Amino acid sequence: MVVPGFVFGLVLQLLLLANTSAGSFRFASYINDYMVLQKEPSGAVIWGYGVSGATVTVTLCQGQTAIMKKVTSVQAHSNSWTVVLDPMRPGGPYELTAQQTFERMNFTLRVQNVLFGDVWLCSGQSNMQMTVSQIVNATSELLNTAAYQSVRILSVSLSQAEEELEDLRKVDLPWSKPTSENLGHGDFEYMSAVCWLFGRHLYDTLQYPIGLISSSWGGTPIEAWSSGRSLKACGVSRQGFLPSDFVTGPSKHSVLWNAMIHPLHNMTLKGVIWYQGESNVNLNRDLYNCTFPALIEDWRQTFHRGSQGQTERFFPFGFVQLSSYLSGATSDDGFPEIRWHQTADFGSVPNVMMPRTFMAVAMDLCDRDSPFGSIHPRDKQTVAYRLHLGARAVAYGEKLTFQGPVPQKIELLASQGLLNLTYSQEIQVQRQDNKTFEISCCSDHWCKWLPAPVDTFSTWTLALNIKSCPGTVAAVRYAWTTWPCEYKQCALYHPTSALPAPPFTAVITDRASGSNSKAAK
Repeated sequence: MVVPGFVFGLVLQLLLLANTSAGSFRFASYINDYMVLQKEPSGAVIWGYGVSGATVTVTLCQGQTAIMKKVTSVQAHSNSWTVVLDPMRPGGPYELTAQQTFERMNFTLRVQNVLFGDVWLCSGQSNMQMTVSQIVNATSELLNTAAYQSVRILSVSLSQAEEELEDLRKVDLPWSKPTSENLGHGDFEYMSAVCWLFGRHLYDTLQYPIGLISSSWGGTPIEAWSSGRSLKACGVSRQGFLPSDFVTGPSKHSVLWNAMIHPLHNMTLKGVIWYQGESNVNLNRDLYNCTFPALIEDWRQTFHRGSQGQTERFFPFGFVQLSSYLSGATSDDGFPEIRWHQTADFGSVPNVMMPRTFMAVAMDLCDRDSPFGSIHPRDKQTVAYRLHLGARAVAYGEKLTFQGPVPQKIELLASQGLLNLTYSQEIQVQRQDNKTFEISCCSDHWCKWLPAPVDTFSTWTLALNIKSCPGTVAAVRYAWTTWPCEYKQCALYHPTSALPAPPFTAVITDRASGSNSKAAK
C-alpha cells in the first residue's frame, strides 16, 4: 500500500528537481536569436550553464535538417558546458538547440536566425561609445539599414567587477538586426557608431554576415581595460586614480576588463577595434607605450585560450589614433605623446612590438563645433573608412594602401642648410606653413624646438629649411601638437588614398656635414 504523503513528497521532490534543472540550464548571456557566429576556418564556441553531471547535446539545424551534433557534459567545478562547432562557411540562417539530459529529464533551449560570418569586438572610451544619432548626417545614416540586415549588433551593459567574471552580468542590446531605433537609441547609449560603420564597410567588401559587439565606456583609462597581469608587466602601481577632466568614468585597475571584456573570452572572434587614449593624456602617459601593446598581447592570449584555440593567437587588432582637441592647457605635449605611444614609439603599425595591428589616423578630423565638445568629433564615417582599409590589408590580406606616408630616410645636409626626408610612399604636400615641421636645435647643452618650413618637395621627398638653427640639429618632428590642422587640411597626405601622414618624431644621430641618415625608430 502506497502512503499518500509519501507519493506527494516524491512528486514534490521531482518537481523541485525539474525546476532546478530547468532554471539552471541556459546559454551564456550573449548567445541569443539573430547572433553571428565566427565562420571558417575557426570553429564557433557555444557554451552555457547546467546541472552538474548532466549531458548536453548541441544541434545545428538548417530548416528541418540537422547539420551537426556535439555532445558534452556539465562540469562539476563550474556548472558550465562547452562545445566547439565544426568550421562553417558564411551564411545562414540556422537554428541552434541545446538539450540537457539529467535523470531522465530533458530540457531544450533554442536560438534562431543564426548566421555565420566574421565577429568583431569594438571597445574603448567615449569616441567608441558615440552612437549613430550623434554623428554627421545622422538622419540619413540611421535610415541606411535595409541593405545591412546581415550585419548584426550587440551592446554590452556598463559594468564593473573586482574579479574576472565568466559571463556578462547584463546586455543592453542583445543580438539584433540593425534599426534606426537601436543604432540611434541616445547619446552614448547602445550601439557604437564607429563599430557599426566599420562593420558596414566590411560587409560591402566581403558580402557575408558581420557580427559587431560594442563594449565601451566613456572617460575611462587603459588601466581599467587591462588585466592585472598586463599592468604588472608594465610596472603600473596598484593604486587608484583621482578623476580629472579626461577621466570621468571608472578608473580602478582592471574593473572593466573583469566585467566587460573577460566574460567574452570564450567567444571565437575575428578581431578587435579600439578607440581610447584621451583619458591617459594626464594619467600614466609615459607608460602608454607599454600598457597599450601589453593590453593587445594579453587580450590575444586570453581570447585564444578561452576559445580553445579557435580565436587566432595573433588576431588582428585595429585602433584609432587620437583626433584633435581644443585645449586651454599650457602644455601641448599630451595628445601628440599619446599618439606616438599608441604606436609603441615607432610612428606606424604594424611593427615588431605590435604585429598584426592597423591604425586609423584621425588628427585631421577635428570638430570645433561639436555639441559634445571638440574631444568628440562627429565625423565617424572617415574614421570607420580608414579602419576598414587597415582591416582589409591586415586581417584579410588585401593588397591596398591602408596608411599614410611615413619617413623612411632622413638626411642632414648641413652645408646646404637642409634636412631631407624620403618617404615610404608617394606624398602630396597639401599645405605649407612654418610650424608643422619642427627641428630640435641644440647649442651649449641646451635644445629648443624651432620651425622648419618646407623648402622644396617632389613625389617621394621633401627638404626642410634648417637655417634658423645656429647650432646642431638633433631631432625633427611632424604635427606634434594637440590640434595639428583644420578639418582634412594637414600638410601631408598620400595622393590617391587621401590618407594623412601620421605624426612622428626622430632623433638625428649622425650630425656630420654632408649626407647622413637616421629615420625614426
